[in-house]
Amino acid sequence: MNKRPLPVTVLSLLLVAAGAVGLVYHLNELDRHHPFQNDFLLIELVRLIAIVSGVCMLRGSNWARWLALVWIGFHVAVSAFHSLPEFAFHGVVFAVFAYFLFRRQATEYFCAGRQEVIKKAIPH
Repeated sequence: MNKRPLPVTVLSLLLVAAGAVGLVYHLNELDRHHPFQNDFLLIELVRLIAIVSGVCMLRGSNWARWLALVWIGFHVAVSAFHSLPEFAFHGVVFAVFAYFLFRRQATEYFCAGRQEVIKKAIPH
């Protein structure tokens, strides 16, 4: 398998860290008597998605880079309803994710696993 590009490693670790910190941070919002009254479960799900995509990108899963892009795209969409600086920040982060996750080195890294599976499946 190809060596993991440094930007993929950095973005993966950032996703895991952001997801874990957010998961813990939002735990204090849980109302044990009415857990479905606010968006607690949705917020925690979004945090879990960040962790899963980060871990799976470290393992070379191609679908995980798409999930990471969808995750940050969701943040761009949500921040469109907030302040302009927040929207701009998430837009820049989205562009950085897209640039580094879809460069040639990253594509080779994420597609290497599929090529090995295809080689094993085709009889000699």
